[in-house]
Amino acid sequence: MAKYIKVFTIVVGLCIGMGTSTILRSQTYTLEQYEQIALENSKTIQIAQEKINTATNLRKAAFTQLLPSINAIGGYTWNQKKISMIAQDALLPVGTKMDDGSFGFTADQIKNGWTIIDGNPVPLDANGQPFDPKANPEKIDWKSYALLPKDALTYDLRNVFVAGIGLTQPIFMGFKVRELHNILKSSEEISKLSYDKDKEDLLISVDEMYWTTVSLINKKKVAEKYVELLTTLCENVEKSIKEGVATKGDLLNVKVKLNEASLALTRATNGVELSKMALYKICGLDINGNYGLADQEINGENNIRDLSNNLDINRAIYSRFEIRELEQLEKISHSQVNIARSRFMPNIVATANYLTTNPNTFNGFEKKFKGMFTVGVAVTIPIFHFGERIYTLRAAKSGEKIIQHQFDEAKELITLQITQARFRANESLNKYETALSNIDAATENLRLAELSYKEGLISLSDLLGAQTAYISAYSDKIDAEIDVRMNELHFKKAIGLSNIK
Repeated sequence: MAKYIKVFTIVVGLCIGMGTSTILRSQTYTLEQYEQIALENSKTIQIAQEKINTATNLRKAAFTQLLPSINAIGGYTWNQKKISMIAQDALLPVGTKMDDGSFGFTADQIKNGWTIIDGNPVPLDANGQPFDPKANPEKIDWKSYALLPKDALTYDLRNVFVAGIGLTQPIFMGFKVRELHNILKSSEEISKLSYDKDKEDLLISVDEMYWTTVSLINKKKVAEKYVELLTTLCENVEKSIKEGVATKGDLLNVKVKLNEASLALTRATNGVELSKMALYKICGLDINGNYGLADQEINGENNIRDLSNNLDINRAIYSRFEIRELEQLEKISHSQVNIARSRFMPNIVATANYLTTNPNTFNGFEKKFKGMFTVGVAVTIPIFHFGERIYTLRAAKSGEKIIQHQFDEAKELITLQITQARFRANESLNKYETALSNIDAATENLRLAELSYKEGLISLSDLLGAQTAYISAYSDKIDAEIDVRMNELHFKKAIGLSNIK
């Protein structure tokens, strides 16, 4: 029984899963929903976000270079042998500290004989010859010696332990750390701009494909309307043939037009499907799905004329991603010049340490952990470098000038782009207004042609021409509407006003 319950559960689960999949695959989305789906599924956007995270963490890491660093150390060393300061036991003569502070002796501290030379006592060596004790101290025959045993100066350093903790605080590094932080801060801003740029490009691609698909859907409707008109006309001509009003040639002409219209409808249907698949691909959806588009109509509502009439070219230029990126690159190049200049400046670092060892040196290499604190300041001053730092500084300054030239060139190119986008947007509006006027004329012309054909005032060819003009006018209107939308997108992008959600 349990086995059958398990199988039943699996089957029900699969059915539910298949039903859910079908529902999801046939979901209808608005343009905003398609944009959100594309942002969520785009690997490019995810990579751009990770680049921002990388730049942010590098910038934070650079800032920590201004703060003190604390490090702990520990070590153990094994030495094969003990260390002795002398090779063997040593005998040290016992003398007297003289009035001038030097080491000397009195007559009762040596065994040497004495003689008087020029009224001064002079010691004699083993051969009875007088000598100068300062020049030949080896000839002195001492009475008393102090023993310095080798064992007393032999130390067991076979096992040495070291431990400590240290603090390092940069005081002045020639502004290198500050400029490095500024460079990474600008790099972070560039990463954010790149993210926004990728996001803008993705959303524009989604919008273009979405409205292209909508236009093809509307063109398909026009093609269906044309097929419907020709089908009705074909039926009317067949009736007219029976009544003797029309000829078989007229019927053949209509059928040829009907076949052409049917072929156009098939192409439009295929175009819609291919366009949808392209939209699904951009959004990261299953290209074999059947996701609907909520917006089936293209309206001519836009604010191109307002944008064009109130356009501030200079403000639009500085709203562009390219210019904002060059601004950050200019800051980076300026910081690189400062870093190259800082290499001529001294570096000052403060240190504080505590070190403990076993054996320690504070009590004759005693086998106990003992340590001490140390505090110091280290200064490094560059003196001579064969001009290497000078050449590096000159190279950095040239790099800064390159960015400035690129900045000026980019402003000129963007000005041209804005002007071109402005002209194309206004031209598309004029084209749209003309298309609307043509629709009214074509509609009225078709109405009159149908009435005239019924009254026998015009030929079938004239009626077919009126129908073709009517369909063509509607097709041109759809093209004009989509052209307005596309040019509005590109115009807003050109002036830096694209909708980045």
